[in-house]
Amino acid sequence: MLEKMKEIIAQQLNAEAEIITEATSFKDDLGADSLDLFELVMSLEEEYGVEIPSEDLESLTTVGAVMEYLKAKGVDA
Repeated sequence: MLEKMKEIIAQQLNAEAEIITEATSFKDDLGADSLDLFELVMSLEEEYGVEIPSEDLESLTTVGAVMEYLKAKGVDA
């Protein structure tokens, strides 16, 4: 799952995929703002076929947090 996430995040946030790890913070490490995160969530929803309610976004601050969230939603990729 991490490799696919890196690909999506790198594309959405114009970041180098090599620097993205589970500990990477969207705001602190990648400089993402709320619009960037909204677009990223839309891409993740499309890719993984899940809905991520806006109230859940505050807790999804790192790549690892998003991966755990998706796994909890039943995504097995």
